Amino acid sequence: MTTRSPRKLITFDWAMKRLLRSKANFEILEGFLSELLGEDIRILEILESASNKESKRDKSNRVDLKVKNSKDELIIIEVQFDRELDYLQRILYGTSRVITEHQKESEAYATLVKVISVNILYFDLGQGTDYIYHGTTTFTGIHDHDKLELDIRQQKLYGKIQINNIFPEYYLIRINNFNRLATTSLDEWIYFFKNEEIKDEFKAKGIQKAKESFSLMSLPEEEQLAYARYQDNLRYEASMVESNYGLGRMEGKEEGIEIGIDIGIEKGIGIGIEKGIDIGVEKGIDIGKLDIAKRLVEHGMSIEEAAAISGIDAALLSQ
Repeated sequence: MTTRSPRKLITFDWAMKRLLRSKANFEILEGFLSELLGEDIRILEILESASNKESKRDKSNRVDLKVKNSKDELIIIEVQFDRELDYLQRILYGTSRVITEHQKESEAYATLVKVISVNILYFDLGQGTDYIYHGTTTFTGIHDHDKLELDIRQQKLYGKIQINNIFPEYYLIRINNFNRLATTSLDEWIYFFKNEEIKDEFKAKGIQKAKESFSLMSLPEEEQLAYARYQDNLRYEASMVESNYGLGRMEGKEEGIEIGIDIGIEKGIGIGIEKGIDIGVEKGIDIGKLDIAKRLVEHGMSIEEAAAISGIDAALLSQ
């Protein structure tokens, strides 16, 4: 008896770029968000954000959507592939920018919009063993260790019950850390993100609709070709990052040894070589990052995007 191979599905990031903006597919996004947030999510509309607009190049290591739900909350869903050491600061900036963009002049602070940041990460961020982390803001007493709560008047004014309902919330889904069977409905979505497969027995909200809609063979031929190009671009960018990162470290180490020998002559051979290697490795990594950025620009990416991906100052590419 032959085993039928699973149907080829497009990835979630591509679906975000092409399919999930349609109201006909809101059920899919609502299903994922409902399982993640633990409540029934209803999407009212997809809003424009800096990176969810169609691009002629169609190349990016980051894809995001900004949606408004039935509670007038704004939810940012982002898929990120390449490592960024300052990623936490970037999502903090992103939520802050969304808050200010949606605050009208002369409106009271009580009307500030609630923002939820959902991040699907295909790189290792920070240290930790879990594959889903949830961040909120709370205030704890220094002396009594009690939790500060809203009083009745504030609850009525803000329309919120808890203080953490006012501040942005963050979800970090670390795909590389998911190495298990899908034992919960949320796990079924994470399993799909990692394996690009949805099993017939999965019961999570919206996931079977995703299996139906994300079938690669059901897409028009033009869309299939565009998807293939998109996947090739992602692989190319990932290869450049890894290759240049490794090359930068190797070249930096070699240069560091040479510098270390010179320093060692003056201050002691052992200490000098060790210090020189550290300096050289750091310099080599910087060279590698700059090389990555230049190649991305050569392939049609803007200076700002290339600098953000490579983690360097855009001014270096303008020199």
